[in-house]
Amino acid sequence: MVKNYKEMAAGLENSVGELAKLIPETMRGFSSLGTAAKKGGALDVKTKELIATAIAVAVRCDGCIAAHTKAAEKNGASKDEILEMLSMAIYMGGGPSLVYAAEALAAFDQFSDKD
Repeated sequence: MVKNYKEMAAGLENSVGELAKLIPETMRGFSSLGTAAKKGGALDVKTKELIATAIAVAVRCDGCIAAHTKAAEKNGASKDEILEMLSMAIYMGGGPSLVYAAEALAAFDQFSDKD
């Protein structure tokens, strides 16, 4: 089964928006954490999104793969960078990460398709 990561990302944005209405303090706190973590510093945003994608692969989170491959592509990650990151994620996570690395590559390909 091929997952549609563009639809998944859009659905997540809607679901997270709904949570922001229902539990605003929690979501503001989470948003602040994300803003602080992604702030430029020694690592640029693209690198941080590549790290987040590797973690998403390792913990096997489809929604995280959708969100962070989208952000990695938006912030200039190339397919070669995605592939090197996926090599490390597979190395660190073994067989299950191999399966999710294939999913992350499919997600990146969907987001980088400019149709």
